[in-house]
Amino acid sequence: MIRSLLGFLPWIAYAVLATSDNWRYGAMVGLAIALVLVVLDRRSGKQWDQMVIECSAVVFLTLAIVISLAAPGASFMRYGPALVDGWLALTAWGSLAIRKPFTLGIARSMAPREVWETPVFYRINAVITSVWGTAFVVAGVALAVLLYSAPHATAAVIAVKVIGFAAPAVFTARYPKIVAARYA
Repeated sequence: MIRSLLGFLPWIAYAVLATSDNWRYGAMVGLAIALVLVVLDRRSGKQWDQMVIECSAVVFLTLAIVISLAAPGASFMRYGPALVDGWLALTAWGSLAIRKPFTLGIARSMAPREVWETPVFYRINAVITSVWGTAFVVAGVALAVLLYSAPHATAAVIAVKVIGFAAPAVFTARYPKIVAARYA
């Protein structure tokens, strides 16, 4: 479980380092971490479907760096924390739209092979991915409103980010056990 949460490390680094003045440096550090994770994960035998969040970070952070070079004064980047959650929401909901919930590959690395193709296994991961997607949408909207109305409310931004990550993480840890107990 902890290993699968490492995929969020580039996003966390970006969130911590990207302030209104140095968001491009946060993007560079986050991208470097994402690339290292992808390389290490591939060398260790991970499949691409187990690295959706890391690969999504590579794309987002590359775009952020390109924007920082092409339009260094881009005012919308002050909404960086909200943009991150928006991007992650697109990643989650996009993975559901193509019927490949981003949690499926991660779950396969922790579950026995005989359950991988069962409808229950898919449904559990679709629900978990939906919870993550919803959390990203709610956090993104809350952050956009907060950054618009109180751009220097750092403690509130951190609180929204922590809750927006912790709530679905706790759900992810508990939900499969609840379903397994129900079917036992």
